[in-house]
Amino acid sequence: MPTLFDSYTLSGLPLRNRAVMAPMTRARNPDAVPNDLTAQYYRQRAGAGLIVTEGVPVSEIANGNLYVPGLYTDAQVEGWTKVTQAVHAEGGAIFAQLWHVGRASHQNLLMGRKPHSSTARTAQTKVFAYDLNGKPGFVPATEPHAMTTEEVRETAFDFGKAAHRAIKAGFDGVEIHGANGYLLEQFLNPLVNDRTDQYGAQNLDDRVRFVLEVVDSVVAATAAGKVGIRLSPWGRFNDMPDYAQIEDTYLHLIRKLAERELAYVHLMDQSNGQGRPEVDGQNAAFLAKVREAFPKGAIIHAGAMTLESGNDLLQQGLVDLVGFGQPFISNPDLVQRLQHGWPLVQPDRRTYYGGGSEGYTDYPAYQG
Repeated sequence: MPTLFDSYTLSGLPLRNRAVMAPMTRARNPDAVPNDLTAQYYRQRAGAGLIVTEGVPVSEIANGNLYVPGLYTDAQVEGWTKVTQAVHAEGGAIFAQLWHVGRASHQNLLMGRKPHSSTARTAQTKVFAYDLNGKPGFVPATEPHAMTTEEVRETAFDFGKAAHRAIKAGFDGVEIHGANGYLLEQFLNPLVNDRTDQYGAQNLDDRVRFVLEVVDSVVAATAAGKVGIRLSPWGRFNDMPDYAQIEDTYLHLIRKLAERELAYVHLMDQSNGQGRPEVDGQNAAFLAKVREAFPKGAIIHAGAMTLESGNDLLQQGLVDLVGFGQPFISNPDLVQRLQHGWPLVQPDRRTYYGGGSEGYTDYPAYQG
């Protein structure tokens, strides 16, 4: 029976273990270009079987956070090339997470433009942007612009162009960010998506149309085996209301993804905090349905995972890879610590966003 420390082959890509470093925004790039510090951060964590980077905006209008590195300029491609080379030098594998936050943004991050979304209704959420005094901080999201039909199509192409740049920068693949109440989920949720065109939410096929067009654009720019997607059913992050057809919506989407033979589906369980209050039995029942709907590709599960819970899901055959987020911040050698029973360091939340090396690259490997 598989364990977290066993190797795995992901669509032909060999992974040294089944631990995934989940994407985490760290906000360390004021010019939106990855630098040597970014490369060092990811190099330190290359012991993960797979690294998925922080969310990387696919265009200027996609951004929703100060100091995050994008993938829409040549300089950014050069910066990410340093990162991929650093990870590969340590024998690691790395995917770029392609990100568009939609309405979860602020106009001062977008050169005064309104955020783009499926709707013109403002999200009741906070954004890491500039406050009224011009200082970094969390401020309310601003009123969005409901995208035209043509803008929806252009945005799907933006994802494809960013995917092409990611491969040019040396990434092993890309993950489409369809979770956490960002743009793709704003189309999936019928209580947010109030459109009346073919990208509306009147039926399941229309509801998933934009997501699938993004997927098709990214696959065309790369290859199906180099593409994964992150989803967060029942998530509440960024003002995502509950609705009756959540399970039907996501299983319908996952079946369509299976037809496209993607490398993986990455499920983010937000039940710890803002998500669905559920017990392990319910979670396992849904994962079994996902496995049936996505029988050939890999399934990643993330969300407050531990060595014990990860191994349990692996041994039940419900997932193939296990995602860990915050523990990787303060334990760059997390896999080795888990394997040898070494103690874990708790991260300092004050240094999660912004700043320099403190709380970013200064957590040491285990010295015992």
